[in-house]
Formats: sequence, C-alpha cells, structure tokens
Amino acid sequence: MQNYTGKTLEDLLKTAAADKGCEVEDLTYFITEEKKGLLGIGSSVSADVYCPDDIKEFLFDYLGNFFMGIDVDLEAAIEEKNGSYIVNLNAENNAVLIGRMGKTLQALNTVVRGAVNAEFRKRIDVMIDVNRYKDERYHKLQSMARRIGKQVQRSKVDVELDPMPNDERKVIHKALNDWHNIKTESEGEGSERHVCVRYVPDEEPEEAAE
Repeated sequence: MQNYTGKTLEDLLKTAAADKGCEVEDLTYFITEEKKGLLGIGSSVSADVYCPDDIKEFLFDYLGNFFMGIDVDLEAAIEEKNGSYIVNLNAENNAVLIGRMGKTLQALNTVVRGAVNAEFRKRIDVMIDVNRYKDERYHKLQSMARRIGKQVQRSKVDVELDPMPNDERKVIHKALNDWHNIKTESEGEGSERHVCVRYVPDEEPEEAAE
C-alpha cells in the first residue's frame, strides 16, 4: 500500500491508477490527510491506495519470508476470484504443511489472514491451500453433507457433526441450504464450534374458519 498526494481525490486516484497499471475502479483507498486552501488554492488530499496486484505481491512476500525463516522450499500460485484470493502451496513435504486433520494449514490460514487484514485495513477473503488439499476436502464435505441430509430427512433425527473451521462449516451450510425439511445451525464456541443438521417438519395447514 502506497501513499499518494494530489490537489483533489480524483487527481490522486488517476495518478495511482497510472502508477499501478490498473483502472481507477480497481483501487481501494483510505484518506490520511486533507488540506483546505484559501479559495481552493493550496488544497490537497493524501491517501493510502492499493489494488489487487498489491495484495498478491504482499502475499508472495509474506509467505516467502515466512517459509524462508523455517527453511522450507516451496512453490506458490495465487488466484483471484471475485475479490477473494486462493493461494496454493506445493512443497517437498506437503503433509507437514497440512498437519494432522489439517490443523497446521488451518493455523497458517489464521496467521496469513491476520497479516493481510492488518496491512490493508479491511477484511480480505484469503484461503491458503496445499496441493489442492482444501479443494478435495470441500468436495468430501459436500458429499458428506448430502449423505447426512438424506439420513436426517429419512430418520427425522438431528445430527451433530464434529468441530470444524469456519470455511468448512460454510461448505456444509451451503450444500444443505435449499433442502426440504432440513436446517443447519452452527453451535459451540472456539475450536468446539460445529454444525448441527436438524429436521424441520412441514407446517400444518391452517383449518379454514367456519
């Protein structure tokens, strides 16, 4: 993120866009200072400005320094989708990066998201994956959600799933969002937060008034 100064905000953003090689619409900015001149003379505005490429550059640099510090050699690819950033890592020993039940990867996601959000002063959707582990995990969760949804529809008995991180709970909620007689809720706190798949009976039709 860089600080720019211009006579007006419009001038400032045009300069930043030209400097970064993007459109003005692609910029995000935070005004840091405004000076009001006499009769408009001497007026200026300063703002911290960044674009999507700045976020990618920060991610590359942050992860490079992080893994250099623990002597891990890896490749990183970053993909942007609708304002979200997916970082896929590939190392000699991916199992170490993933950890038991994905806990090391989950912790890495927490650290990187915190660093990105602090740097750019807003919540940015970033997901760190290792050799498409999360992608495969999401497909398995979707299949599990459908299987459990059918089970709850048939038995009318609620099911509580094992605790899982926020991104995985979202997969369950989305997979069963439109299912008939099915409702999903997240319960518990912290590392014990989990999804409950509940049976919701059809409402009884109201009797016509005599």
